[in-house]
Amino acid sequence: MIFNLAAFALSTSAAFAELVEKTSPHSVQVTMDKLEKAVEGAGAVVAARIDHAAAAASVDMNIAPNQVLIFGNPNIGSPIFAENPAAGLDLRIRVVVFQDAAGKTIVAYHDPATLAESYGLAPDMKPFKMMETALNNVTHAAISQYCQGLKSKKAP
Repeated sequence: MIFNLAAFALSTSAAFAELVEKTSPHSVQVTMDKLEKAVEGAGAVVAARIDHAAAAASVDMNIAPNQVLIFGNPNIGSPIFAENPAAGLDLRIRVVVFQDAAGKTIVAYHDPATLAESYGLAPDMKPFKMMETALNNVTHAAISQYCQGLKSKKAP
């Protein structure tokens, strides 16, 4: 019963959120290091950094580099939880950085507007707009060859 409820909850939330993907000129490690630095520089709290390739290696499996950064800002997340506590399934924010089959480094995250819609919330709700701006800024900083901080324009 619990498994079925969990599967249903996941199928009705992030599964409907569109992915935003950006290509990085850096390795997964360098991109993730830059992302973590940008997130901390923006004042968000990093909850975890997970290295899926390292976990796979611990069970004698070999997968391409793949890391996830989990982070949040209570000023953004708390108003969302007040409207729909189930959003806690998808927040804190998660950004994955992985190497695809062609060897390119990809940065991906759920689009905040479609994430909002998956919880029956307005995509133009201020916290989701703030999340969209923050995600664009920190991921652009991570993929930029020149940007060391968050003073960047939207990535193409």
